[in-house]
Amino acid sequence: MGNKETFFKHITEANTTKGDFIPVGAAMLDGETINGAHVKIPLKTMNRHGLIAGATGTGKTKSLQVLAENLSDKGIPVLLMDIKGDLSGIAQPSPGHVKIDERHEKIGLPFESKAFPVEILTLSEQNGVRLRATISEFGPVLLSRILDLTETQSGIVAVIFQYCDDHKLPLLDLKDFKKILQYATKEGKAEFTEAYGRISTASTGAILRKIVELEQQGADLFFGETSFDTQDLLRIDEQGRGYINIIRLTDIQDRPKLFSTFMLSLLAEIYSTFPEQGDNDRPELVLFIDEAHLIFDEASKALLSQIESIVKLIRSKGVGLYFVTQNPTDVPEEVLGQLGLKIQHALRAFTAKDRKAIKLTAQNYPDSEYYDTEDILTSLGIGEALVSALDEKGRPTPLAATMMRAPMSRMDVLTDDELKTLLAESKLVKKYNEDIDRESAYELLNQKIKDAEEEEAKEQAKKEREALKKSESKRQTSTSRRRSSTRMNPIVKVLTSATFIRSVFGILTKVLKK
Repeated sequence: MGNKETFFKHITEANTTKGDFIPVGAAMLDGETINGAHVKIPLKTMNRHGLIAGATGTGKTKSLQVLAENLSDKGIPVLLMDIKGDLSGIAQPSPGHVKIDERHEKIGLPFESKAFPVEILTLSEQNGVRLRATISEFGPVLLSRILDLTETQSGIVAVIFQYCDDHKLPLLDLKDFKKILQYATKEGKAEFTEAYGRISTASTGAILRKIVELEQQGADLFFGETSFDTQDLLRIDEQGRGYINIIRLTDIQDRPKLFSTFMLSLLAEIYSTFPEQGDNDRPELVLFIDEAHLIFDEASKALLSQIESIVKLIRSKGVGLYFVTQNPTDVPEEVLGQLGLKIQHALRAFTAKDRKAIKLTAQNYPDSEYYDTEDILTSLGIGEALVSALDEKGRPTPLAATMMRAPMSRMDVLTDDELKTLLAESKLVKKYNEDIDRESAYELLNQKIKDAEEEEAKEQAKKEREALKKSESKRQTSTSRRRSSTRMNPIVKVLTSATFIRSVFGILTKVLKK
């Protein structure tokens, strides 16, 4: 569809950049790699977000690995969501292979084997740096959206947070939040009604059920202390390379609610704590979200709206988001429209639905005089992809079928011994892996209820004592009256006796007369 010389000029001119860049491979034409026609991604535009898509086994993870390695080499920290568990090998150098050498010879780029600074993080009980956040850090709005609450229920959550602020009750974990919900409709019902109005037990019951659902996906491990400081994602090693932070998520594939909860809280925390960057020449942090459909499939409309807002705003903080998934249709259109870089590996057409999806995918890419996009999407080989980036002025670069360069690190997982060694050397494990359960709303409310019960018991005992004392006083008064009625004055006694005697004598006299 065009001669090689024209194509080479077309690609090299489009990929000319004054600033720093990442070469991801060399362009291909008619199935042949054009040596030296390098496809480049300017660092300046890597906070404009991106997409890596393609069918299983086409090379998505390796493309992610290549980008992460090169960003690290440029001194830019990276955060990877490792759903499949195959990214930890970045901590070890590639063993090399003859096919890698052949690939790089075709591309026209030297191959270098090297390891990268890696930190292993975890949301669960797997080995790694524990990631946690407190309920207070979520705030009422974010928590309500994660729980998919109604407007009325969200209002109750806001009241709960306000009450805790007013009474200095720390909301750290889910048991704190459950306790205050129960308190609001039982022991503290009168207090809440007076200060904030009546709270429906039906609404609090519905909120509790949503919390239990979240707990069943393991959220009780995530909520608590010590909270993870997002600044620890920005570390640089002694050689000036950015740390590649890998979150091991292999055991939460069937718990998408927890995954989306964590992702949204992390993005919200980054957005609220990172300073505005303006138009910098390089990003501060780049996040890669593997198996991105796990976020979107289970997300409510409110949660999707929150994600879309953060995606639009977070690039101003110098943060790039890259979604990795099988098909671009896995990502909502509102989010897809924000993604400047697209690396599209091969798609497979086994059904009519697949063919329709491929047609829609082809429409997401700029037209090209060198390619039939719809056709080439099904003919790309492993490690080959269609690439469309943004140039330094934010304009889409021409579409290029690209033979992707190979990762410099190992394309495999760490062994158990390698993982233990890596974790033993980690400074963050020591910082975050101590379990802390300080006094918070749960303990303080229990103490408040206990104190109230003791006070009530004292009042009841006091009332009982007073009642007993009053009863005793009445009894004594009654007894005294009875005694006084039976005790007579001696004079009265004498008079009474004399009268009695006279009466008797009177009767006897009458009898004798007869």
